[in-house]
Amino acid sequence: MKVKFWGVRGSIASPGPATAYYGGNTTCIEVRTDSNELIIIDAGTGIFPLSQTLLGEMPLTANVLISHTHWDHIQGLPFFAPNFIPGNLMRLHGAYDPVAGKGVEQVMSVQLQYSYFPVREAEMKARIEYVTLAPEESIRIGSATITPYLMNHPVVNFGYRIEANGKSIFFTGDHEPPQNIYEPTDKEYAEYQILVDQRHDAILNAMRGVNVLIADCSYTEQEYPAKKGWGHGTFSSSIQYALHAGAQVLFCTHHEPTRSDAALDAVFQKVLADHPPHPGGPDYRLAREGESYEF
Repeated sequence: MKVKFWGVRGSIASPGPATAYYGGNTTCIEVRTDSNELIIIDAGTGIFPLSQTLLGEMPLTANVLISHTHWDHIQGLPFFAPNFIPGNLMRLHGAYDPVAGKGVEQVMSVQLQYSYFPVREAEMKARIEYVTLAPEESIRIGSATITPYLMNHPVVNFGYRIEANGKSIFFTGDHEPPQNIYEPTDKEYAEYQILVDQRHDAILNAMRGVNVLIADCSYTEQEYPAKKGWGHGTFSSSIQYALHAGAQVLFCTHHEPTRSDAALDAVFQKVLADHPPHPGGPDYRLAREGESYEF
């Protein structure tokens, strides 16, 4: 199985010389099974450069898994070049939105309103299909089994476990470890903590034993108190997931858009000093645009 990162920034694209090494595009990950089946996780701005490399594979079937519908995870979809070419198929997978009362089909219909984009969906030449997923109900894509899991974010967010030929990946999407909303002195604290612990255990079980964990590491422990409730993790929280799940490799992603490459390196060195890798434990890495990992 092979993973390639096409976008690793969070919230907003941040191109420029200060982010040239790790990359300024928002979330997009290419996954290839050993049978070369194409699965794309999220469609941030990184899906555009990915799409340019796919033009030599026509006719193309692209299965796109959307973690959630915030702009930085979907804004590249209208620029996915294979959608403009007859004979191609894009199958878009994602969650039902209880607020809008619609399935994943709304992702394209909202973006392709004529006021905001000059090409309507009906004018795209490829076939586009929509698959609305349910939590913990697995689907098959070729040789791969994909299972969505509810994570913790201000909108419905799916983490995805992808398994094929005995190999596995888990991507968290945007995720903040569940927190107790009550103070320890509140009478509701103990009862609510039971729910928090159940959610934590369910998420950890979803990750358990994966070869590769790709996780939201937006903030440091020092930054987190000011960001609590925003729906994003820290380096430390993701390292704890990797350790307890027994992951082989942790890729830290969703890099804070105001953090330069130099600042990201400095932060990560501090993280490694606080959480030194140990023999037999996970390998900790910063996700970098253009980087591939094969296992």
